[in-house]
Amino acid sequence: MFGASTGGVFGQPQIKDPNTNQSAVVPSPPDDSISCLAWSPQNILAVGSWDKSVRIWEVSNNGVVPKLSYNHEAPVLCCNFSKDGQRIVSGGCDNKVKMRMLATQQEQQIGQHDAPVKEVFVIDEMNMVVSGSWDRTLRFWNGQQPTPVATLNVPERVYCMDVKYPLMVVGCADRHVLVYNLQNIQHNPAPYKQGQTALKMQTRCISAFPDKTGYAVGSIEGRCSISHIEETSKNFAFKCHRTEEAIYAVNTIDFHPSMGTFATTGGDGMFVFWDKENRQRLKQFNNCNHPVVAGKFNATGDLWAYAVSYDWSKGHEHNSPQLPRSIMIHKVLEDQVKPKPPANRRR
Repeated sequence: MFGASTGGVFGQPQIKDPNTNQSAVVPSPPDDSISCLAWSPQNILAVGSWDKSVRIWEVSNNGVVPKLSYNHEAPVLCCNFSKDGQRIVSGGCDNKVKMRMLATQQEQQIGQHDAPVKEVFVIDEMNMVVSGSWDRTLRFWNGQQPTPVATLNVPERVYCMDVKYPLMVVGCADRHVLVYNLQNIQHNPAPYKQGQTALKMQTRCISAFPDKTGYAVGSIEGRCSISHIEETSKNFAFKCHRTEEAIYAVNTIDFHPSMGTFATTGGDGMFVFWDKENRQRLKQFNNCNHPVVAGKFNATGDLWAYAVSYDWSKGHEHNSPQLPRSIMIHKVLEDQVKPKPPANRRR
């Protein structure tokens, strides 16, 4: 065959299997790159994609079953559930914020930005939805009116956000980070703290600690920083998702809901579980042969969903329909995420 030496036909390189960790494979994946993952407390999994869709599956002991899907008018960049799991919100390159009711499948556009919507969260405690956009604003929506209840200007485009009420952390272009106390935001909309990350290059992802005392930031230079809001003497940064030859973006950081440990995913095809308190790597999984673009623990922390697809790091011309667009679910074992005593610390 032509091109046999490359493992494919007609000179096409062989596409390697991404499921190198024997995870459960989610059926009916999107038709283009995956941008985001979200879990509801009832183990409903949602995935946003560059194919303009939000797809939703029900995950149970009986397997993974497609439940529903809906579309935006342009690539979807973000999605998240309400705490009761009954509502999902999403945003993307059509500049719209949408809400979908899972029980009735009613869909509503609840917000509009002037540029793509990069992040969106339901803040149940405030009965609001907050969205962050490349238009350099955070906007709060109540679903009852087309205009935002409040608009906060931020110094640059919003690249990443996380909300664990009352803590909201926002990562913007030019390494800006803003920390908000949502309990006080109606009286004082200014950030509680703001500055720049401890990393040298563009921010890619941010995740608040479960105890709300700080956050972790990942960048395109294959490094993470651990930042405490008050106890800044405990801050540190470390290298990950890089080899002797290459440096890859940290695409996701997500904290385990009860252990305080966290996971990162990278453009190097790896996902890794870490212990920030003891500053050590807990578990490095097999390389997935393609970028791991997103990852998320479920509400109980016994399942880890991750997505493998093109990450756009080499531009549009390197995307290909042959590249995998896979979503997989790994059953988390306690010893993979449980902190280890400092005596076992590995340098």
